[in-house]
Amino acid sequence: MSETILSTTDHSRDSAGLRYVYPVVSRRAGGISIGINLNPNNACNWRCIYCQVPNLTRGTAPPVDLVLLEKELSGFLHDLQHGDFMQRVPPEARRINDIALSGNGEPTSAQAFAEVIEVIAKHKPADLKLVLITNGSLMQRDNVQQGLRRMAQLNGEVWFKLDRASAAGMAQINDTQMTMDKVMQNLATSISCCPNTWLQTCWFALDGIAPSQQDENDYLDFLATALHQPNKPQGVLLYGLARPSLQQEAARMSALSKEQMENFASRIRALGMEVRVAG
Repeated sequence: MSETILSTTDHSRDSAGLRYVYPVVSRRAGGISIGINLNPNNACNWRCIYCQVPNLTRGTAPPVDLVLLEKELSGFLHDLQHGDFMQRVPPEARRINDIALSGNGEPTSAQAFAEVIEVIAKHKPADLKLVLITNGSLMQRDNVQQGLRRMAQLNGEVWFKLDRASAAGMAQINDTQMTMDKVMQNLATSISCCPNTWLQTCWFALDGIAPSQQDENDYLDFLATALHQPNKPQGVLLYGLARPSLQQEAARMSALSKEQMENFASRIRALGMEVRVAG
């Protein structure tokens, strides 16, 4: 295993030398996030233009070796708690914050998603948060709903991607043909299965142009509708560009100013929605 000091700008899936498990020094979490990568084939059903995954391809997660995943997770947790791995972590981040299903593609595309959650349940400390970072597009699957319901029993939290709130915006940013009615339906399913569901939004300039007033209004209209549903999202995780994209549009994207991010966050808060902003 390399002895490279980890940082918030390096989210390499190979830094622990394992297939499924990797550590992240999370700028949002303020500690170590134990990543679970169910897409080691770099395949995803979306292609977000800000994605940092190299050689991203369209597709789904390959079969998961549950025995290997369990071995890696239990061993890595032990090393974090009792070994010397934390010596590679900056002193201010030497705490385990969560276990996060994220990785190099859409984690819910794994056919064994529900079984993966059970593997995590066997080894996760009771007070440790379990996070699913998802584009939310596969919420109709029974195994996904089963996994989310189990997550709700495990201090689980869903980060549900919503980068733009129009079909045109999603086509441009996420390269997917998804209707907003379907997104709303999927969000409602996520919340019903795992009530601690947050919207996760990447907000940035494209070709030097910030998201338009219409982009903001579309987003706020979507939130207003969501807030009138029986089950409501917990809030919005609003973040900008932290690491360079590895997609063909990389040169076209740039970060917004702190003031621009806070101005948009203020409009969201005016709806009565909690917002957490990360640069």
